Amino acid sequence: MKLTQYSNFTLRTLQLLALRAPDIVTVDDVSRSHRISRSHLVKVAYDLSLRGYIETQRGRGGGMRLARPAEQITVGEIIRWTEAPLELVECFNIETNTCPLAGSCHLSRGIQRALRAFLSVLDDLTIADIALNREMLLERLVSNAAPDKPGKARRRTVPA
Repeated sequence: MKLTQYSNFTLRTLQLLALRAPDIVTVDDVSRSHRISRSHLVKVAYDLSLRGYIETQRGRGGGMRLARPAEQITVGEIIRWTEAPLELVECFNIETNTCPLAGSCHLSRGIQRALRAFLSVLDDLTIADIALNREMLLERLVSNAAPDKPGKARRRTVPA
């Protein structure tokens, strides 16, 4: 299973908002910090606002901030929304399923159990949790931000 780019960008945006709370963060701040295309992040910010996860402020000095405490937003709820519908195999969708084994296959039952376990772990993980090591994360994001175009992040070696 691989999460979509949209899920990744959404979680990165929420994480940065938690790291910088209660300050206002702009789409450009997120774009520079994570070297993500601004156009992708505009859609993410719009959708986060529609769903009530962030508050936005227009105009000079505007931007976005979390609408709820980071401790009240779980990664699981974000993934359920951004990855919906979570149909890992064809037989998870009754309307489009063509598998003759549906309802009797132990593979699909196992995958359903695995998906529930995966989401259960993410339900125990909040946006506050993924922003716990605030200073280290902010330091890395500042060093990753570049004045040039968003794109590939700089290659970094991590000490062993």
